[in-house]
Order: sequence, then structure tokens, then C-alpha cells
Amino acid sequence: MRPNDVFQALAHPARRAILVLLRNGEMPAGRLAEPFKVSFAAISQHLKILKESDLVSERREGRQRIYRLQPKPLREVASWIDEFETFFNARLDALADHLDRKHGRVR
Repeated sequence: MRPNDVFQALAHPARRAILVLLRNGEMPAGRLAEPFKVSFAAISQHLKILKESDLVSERREGRQRIYRLQPKPLREVASWIDEFETFFNARLDALADHLDRKHGRVR
């Protein structure tokens, strides 16, 4: 994976779940790993990918590594997705019209 590849970083459900955990504030790596049924090494790899894509930052506190959500790349993704809202809405409206006609319903 290329550094800073936000879409690739967001593609894995565990990494998305880690971002959700960080919404409420900083957390140490050990606590972030608790909900997952994978090795700590696997979580460390996910955190590394999130860090390389600038979705999280890391700081040391004693022997612990503390992670924090960095929302700017997520805002950029949301902005990019918003560009397609009109397209998706038109497609969904067309699908609803088709299904209404197919089933004889009137809206």
C-alpha cells in the first residue's frame, strides 16, 4: 500500500472500527486492541497503516503509544463522495420509479 492512501486504509473493516473507537478521544494501543479477536501484532499493523495515511496520530506516554483520530482525510473523502450525491439520488429515484411501475404502485 502506498503511504497516504486513505481509501486503501479505509477498505479494511478493522481499521474502520479502530477509527470509530477513536471518535471519542485518544486511546492507548492496548485498549484499541481489546475488542478484536486478532493478535496485537495485527492491530499494530492496522495502526501503522492508519498512521501512514494520516488518519491517526501517535504519541508516546511512558511505554504506551497513544493514538488520536485525525479527521482531515475523512473530511476530504466525505467531500469527494458528496460530489456523487446527485448521481446516486437520481439512480435511486429511477429504481424507485421502476419498482413502482413493476408492482403497479403510485407514489
